[in-house]
Amino acid sequence: MSTYSEIQAQIAELTRQAEAARSSELASAKSQIFAIMKEYGLTAADLGGSQKAKNSKVREPVAIKYKDPETGATWTGRGRSPVWLNGKNKEDYLV
Repeated sequence: MSTYSEIQAQIAELTRQAEAARSSELASAKSQIFAIMKEYGLTAADLGGSQKAKNSKVREPVAIKYKDPETGATWTGRGRSPVWLNGKNKEDYLV
């Protein structure tokens, strides 16, 4: 049975081997891609990888609608009702 330190050493060695294999595979893939791009006269812009998302609207925060004067806790009126508002008249806590 292997000891903890032996297993940790094996993990470190396998991690190093995995990183070396990934680096080698990436270099090979990059050279293949470069060759294809050169053959067809493509640029990075032709691939369309730098396009921005179409729906990149910035959402505005929802305004606070209810506030507990004792604790200062707030609620926008969306989602589940907070515990401090259970059994009480919501209109009494309108902001």
